This record gives sequence, structure tokens and C-alpha cells, in this order.
Amino acid sequence: MTADHRLDYSVNEHIAVIALNRKPVNAIDHAMIDAIHAALRRADADPEVRVIVLTSALPGMFCGGMDLKMVAAGSTQDLREFVYKFYMETMNIQYALTKPTIVAINGPARGAGMTLSITSDIVIAADDIDLGYPEIDIGLIPAIHYAHLPRQISRHKAFELLFGGQPIPAAEAVALGIINHVVPREELMNKALSMAKVLAQKSPTIMALGRQSFMRANDLDYRRNVENQIETLCNVFSTPDGREGIEAFVEKRAPRWR
Repeated sequence: MTADHRLDYSVNEHIAVIALNRKPVNAIDHAMIDAIHAALRRADADPEVRVIVLTSALPGMFCGGMDLKMVAAGSTQDLREFVYKFYMETMNIQYALTKPTIVAINGPARGAGMTLSITSDIVIAADDIDLGYPEIDIGLIPAIHYAHLPRQISRHKAFELLFGGQPIPAAEAVALGIINHVVPREELMNKALSMAKVLAQKSPTIMALGRQSFMRANDLDYRRNVENQIETLCNVFSTPDGREGIEAFVEKRAPRWR
């Protein structure tokens, strides 16, 4: 096993496990997303790896979202560069991978944590967690999910989740089709590795060709739609309410909308 102080990386039985490990909540900043991208590329380039599993090394926490202290301190241009890296580069890396990816969510997933999940191929969650899109409560928007979630569930239910900001339990998320499986927490990694082993037994060549074909067939205008949402998010960062929401969250107070 190797680590870069932000995540742990190991390979066993043709399965690469990438475990986020940035205390206290795996908040995503430039260095964190760079580390995730590097680990994904490393696994894809390794001929011994056939399946990639992404999870968290922190008990009870998958990913709390973007590092809002970084967001609050950044200029509009800084934030534009970050969100394009986080959303578009993450999605483009996933799009080009030759190996399937499984996410094992072992704790709350918020904002950026949901994005890391939905850009993967299979999502498994512990049964005692919840998932959510709380961006609206701090004056932001969950950009990629405007393009993604209505494709997964009904338009009206997607609107409720994205604009209500309330988390939903994992059992409801699996019923809606947002995630694949919900299992007891103690069985989570066993389930993820069991599914990974099934995929690892397939022909690596056919898996690579098939996954690339699957991604092309389902992409259509998806990435272009995501890019449109990212532009809106960049504009949101420059509004008074966008700045106020982030500052209020960092300062642990209620926002004063203008």
C-alpha cells in the first residue's frame, strides 16, 4: 500500500483500491482532486489492475464536498479553474478509463462527494448513511447533477432533491436508482470487492472496448450539458449571495441573503 497523505492506494487480486484520507471530511481542494486524478490514471495504466474501487479511509465519512475555506479565499478565476478541473477533468478521466470503477460510500456524501460517486460506473452504499445536495443552502448549485439526476430519476423528484437541499437515506437513493446497492456497513467493502472480482474475471480487452463503447453510447450531449452547468456555477460564485453563502458557512453563521 502507498499513500500521498491525502489518499491510500493498494492493488490486490487485480483490484486497485483508492481510499480518500484527508481528515476530517475528505474535503476536495486542488491537491486532493489532483491526487484522485493521479490515482485513477495510475490504476488505468497498470496492466495488473482490472477494476478500480474508490472509497474512504475515514470511518463514517465518505466526502463532505468542496473545501469551502479554499472556495471562500479564492478569486473568481481561481474558482473557475478549480471547478473545471474537478468536474470536467474528473468526468473526462472517467470517460476515457479502460477499466470499470466502483464507489463504496461508507459515510455521508455531500456535493463533491456525490459528484465523485455518479461519475463512476457502480455505486454501493452502507445502509446507515444519507446522501444529499446541500449546495442550495449555501448559495451554490450542484452543477453536474442538474445534467445527471433528471436522467436517473423523474424530473420532479430531481428538482425536489436539488432545490430542497434535504438529504435522503441510502435506502431511498437505491429505490430511486441513484445507487446500485445498499448493504450493512460491515459488509460494504466485501460487497464492493465481490463485485470487483466478478468484473475482474472478464476479458480485459473486451471490458475495455465494451466500456468505451458504453460511454460513447450514453454520452450524447451529456458532457456539453455539464459544461453549461459549470458556467452557471462560475457565475454563481461571483454573485453577492454566492459569496455570502460560502462565507456564512465558513464562519458558522446563518447567511444573510441580499
